[in-house]
Amino acid sequence: MRWKRKFICFLCKSLMERQTKDTGLHYDRYLREVIEYLEKDPHFREKLKNADMDDIKQGKLSKELNFVQHNFRSKLDELKREEINRLRMLIKAKHDTEEHNAMDHQTLLKQFEHLNHMNPHTFEVDDLDRLIQSATKDLENFDKERHDEFKKYEMLKEHERRERLKGMSEEDRKKAEQHYEEMKKKHANHPKVNHPGSEDQLKEVWQETDGLDPQDFDPKTFFKMHDSNGDGFFDESELEALFTKELEKVYNPDNEEDDMVEMEEERLRMKEHVMNETLDQNPIYTEEELRDYEQHLANEESDISKKSVELQKQREELERQQEELNNQKLGLKQVKKLKTFESTWLKVKDPLRSSFDLL
Repeated sequence: MRWKRKFICFLCKSLMERQTKDTGLHYDRYLREVIEYLEKDPHFREKLKNADMDDIKQGKLSKELNFVQHNFRSKLDELKREEINRLRMLIKAKHDTEEHNAMDHQTLLKQFEHLNHMNPHTFEVDDLDRLIQSATKDLENFDKERHDEFKKYEMLKEHERRERLKGMSEEDRKKAEQHYEEMKKKHANHPKVNHPGSEDQLKEVWQETDGLDPQDFDPKTFFKMHDSNGDGFFDESELEALFTKELEKVYNPDNEEDDMVEMEEERLRMKEHVMNETLDQNPIYTEEELRDYEQHLANEESDISKKSVELQKQREELERQQEELNNQKLGLKQVKKLKTFESTWLKVKDPLRSSFDLL
């Protein structure tokens, strides 16, 4: 099982769920296609199975590209040329959109970090090494952003709960606090949760999901049974399927005290633990972080309030100007009517004056 976890550390982290999830990287398609063709080469696939993280970080695995079959190398060359052309078109479109504005060259160069753009024709060892390093770094940042979003979700939920309490009477506040504590205790009261990826967890799946005798547990047989696509690796979806039973011990969508958003965060943390062989037991957020977040919300609310007041003033000013304009239009209409009346009167008056003169 250990080499499979190393493989996931190398290429997974949201990466190996082929045809199910987008990694969120701007070079996602290129990354997937390169992996697909490398996996088809028997030599590279075998080296990948036996590689450790040091080999990967030091670029030793990338050097095995030199022994990949010619037909796969040719396809990798083609994929790189397509990626270079895509990036060039993207940059041209960006340049045309920004017209004469200065382009950020640092941002521009980052678009090419996952390959060697100085050689636009062939896929070499350096290209594979850059792709591995870029994908690892970018996906770690992507996971961090997801964790940060969850932290904001939890802090906003707690902030809203405390705000509701402020608007309650003393009696209702005590009842709400009591109910909150009861829900926390109820949520914590669940069967033992096994350590993610541990033998106990796998044996429980073997016994309760697969219906087999725990005394007959065999890791190789277990792996074959749960490698659902038969590719010889545990990808993310297959790992997450193993965690479902553990999560069901703690979360039930029908229970008031169980938050399904928290369940998905826990699923992500379990997956990362198995891939990284670490598990962070720190709280989601601290009281200080919550206070900072509440201050951030208060500042946003203050800004919105100021903008609302300013917009109201602008609206009143526009209404005043519109009223002045309407009055001016009305005045012009009255002047026009008066001039029309005077003109008509003069036309009638002149013939009458001529008649009197004749008399």
